[in-house]
Amino acid sequence: MADELSYLHGFGNEHETEALSGALPVGRFSPQKVEYGLYTEVFSSTAFTAPRATNRRTWFYRIRPSVVQGDYQPWQQAQVRTGPITEVATPPNMLRWDPRPLPDTPTDFIDGLVTIAANGDAARQVGMGIHLYGANRSMEQRYFYCADGELLLIPQSGQLLLRTECGRLQLQPGEIAVIPRGMKFAVDLLSETARGYVAENYGAPFILTERGPVGSNGYANDRDFHYPVAAYEDVEGECELLCKFAGEFYRAPMDHSPLDVVAWTGNSAPYKYDLSRFNVIGTVSYDHPDPSIYTVMSSPSDTEGIANIDFVIFPPRWMVAEDTFRPPWYHRNVMSEFMGLIEGTYDAKEEGFVPGGASLHNSMSPHGPEAAVFEKASNAELSPQRYSDTMAFMLESRYVIQPTRWALETELRQGDYINCWDGIRKHFTG
Repeated sequence: MADELSYLHGFGNEHETEALSGALPVGRFSPQKVEYGLYTEVFSSTAFTAPRATNRRTWFYRIRPSVVQGDYQPWQQAQVRTGPITEVATPPNMLRWDPRPLPDTPTDFIDGLVTIAANGDAARQVGMGIHLYGANRSMEQRYFYCADGELLLIPQSGQLLLRTECGRLQLQPGEIAVIPRGMKFAVDLLSETARGYVAENYGAPFILTERGPVGSNGYANDRDFHYPVAAYEDVEGECELLCKFAGEFYRAPMDHSPLDVVAWTGNSAPYKYDLSRFNVIGTVSYDHPDPSIYTVMSSPSDTEGIANIDFVIFPPRWMVAEDTFRPPWYHRNVMSEFMGLIEGTYDAKEEGFVPGGASLHNSMSPHGPEAAVFEKASNAELSPQRYSDTMAFMLESRYVIQPTRWALETELRQGDYINCWDGIRKHFTG
């Protein structure tokens, strides 16, 4: 897909943009009157008193303020759940799922959401929801915002156009996008169908991970995060605004598009990132480093170094480690791990884990390479090896990830997943 849009650059920058010349006030935020008869509105996704380094807010200059809408009424989206998951007990089993089929009836992004797991507590602003989406039509004059958390979109197939209050982002597999908590948006399809994953971050907004001893460069670079330029909709007619609030869905009628922001300035805005720009750091001597070296972004918790969510990728890269078992080692981890696959294969699995699928290894559940992978890697000639045509990701969290009833009972769950380790045999020679 040729990206025809232009973008602003820089993670968390104080951006400014206007769709009409002079719409953005200069030297102040709230003049008595704004050019073009616009209204001033502040969008804050952190508390007013949050420290400057973590404070996120944007000033909108829009055709109508957000209060101009109908009254909210309950609306049903029966497939979406919000943490904590209490409808079914969480087993310690290792779990894996086949890809969810694309819908065969008209389904937009919101209708096509289903929750596979969640953790934490949205009301306490900790944890996340993990959803799958599948769609075959655009939202058009239907709009949505999530008051429970910011949304991380991870496409697996199909191309999207995200229309937001701040402007437009084009998105395709291999890219991700983040929409701030409370930001209104609509999803249009640029292909016949689309499928992917959504992480609903109830906690602190995502930040780029620290580099530590790596120094000032590497991993995800700030300059590669793209933000939209202002692009407003002056559309009148029958519209509807959906929202997710405190775990429930609501609908309000509107007589105009809520995406009517003509100019904006601030640092709380949607952004996208091309995962191929991640600068992979790895060993050039021996041993397999911790997978934390592949962390793109993190939502911190109240305990330093232990994340609410880490977003980790396993992209194309070279493996050169000497005298080393190169796939991930067998391990048990206090952190819980949800994995998805965007493209290709994952180096610890030969069968069963396919693009669009998912796996869940919860806190202290043992996991690692299947038997065939272990035998192959243990006996391979260790020349430099290129891992190509692959992109897996992991959502790792300090909180137990609770699968929904749907996830445990769906036919997509691979009931024989545990059997992939059946071939592991005893090699002990003592």
